[in-house]
Parts: sequence; structure tokens; C-alpha cells
Amino acid sequence: MAATNERIREVVERYVALVGSGTAAEIVDLYAEGATVEDPVGSDVLTTREQIAAFYGNLEGLEMETRLVALRIAGGEAVFHFEIVTKADGATYTLAPFDAMTFDDDGRITTMRAFWSGEDMVAG
Repeated sequence: MAATNERIREVVERYVALVGSGTAAEIVDLYAEGATVEDPVGSDVLTTREQIAAFYGNLEGLEMETRLVALRIAGGEAVFHFEIVTKADGATYTLAPFDAMTFDDDGRITTMRAFWSGEDMVAG
């Protein structure tokens, strides 16, 4: 039985919150074994838990706030738009990617693809 829309919503909301203030280990726990991450789309696809943990480890210690802007769930998949506001060296940077995720029957993430490019990073 596929994950319910409610379960997928919970995982996406937790993911967005953890990107802002969680640890790499907490984020990796949302992923199923064998999951893949392509962030941003067009970059190398991360295929091991170690690669995924290292990727999210780059966020640890940054002063960041996140906010879910929009979420659509259909057929056991989700697409969502969220904002990441990072403060560094007295400046503020905002990135608002669109992420696409698929989920296993337990609601764990099996694929994550993030749509954004450097041109989407706004300083202000």
C-alpha cells in the first residue's frame, strides 16, 4: 500500500524544517535505503547514504531559516516549492528551489531532485 498523502505531507514538512535547523543524520533518516539525490538537477546523482549525509552535512552550522511555500501530492509523489534564507558574513541569501520527491510505501524518500541554479540565489 502506497504512503498516504498525509504521511507524505508530514515527511515534506519535516524535511523543510530539518534543512533549516536539523543535522545531516536527521535528514538522511527521512530517506529509504537505496535512495538518490540530484541537487541541483544536472549535477552528479548521489547514490549512497554516505554521499547523501556528506551533502547535507554542508548545511550544518549555517544560520538558515526555511519555509514551505507550496506543496502538491499525487500518486505517491510530491513536488514542493520552499525558501531557504541563509545569513552569512553580514549578508542574507535566499534560494527558493522546487523539489520533486518519490516515496516508498512507508513514506520514506526514494528520490529527490531539486530544480534551481546559481542564478536563482538572491542576495539582499
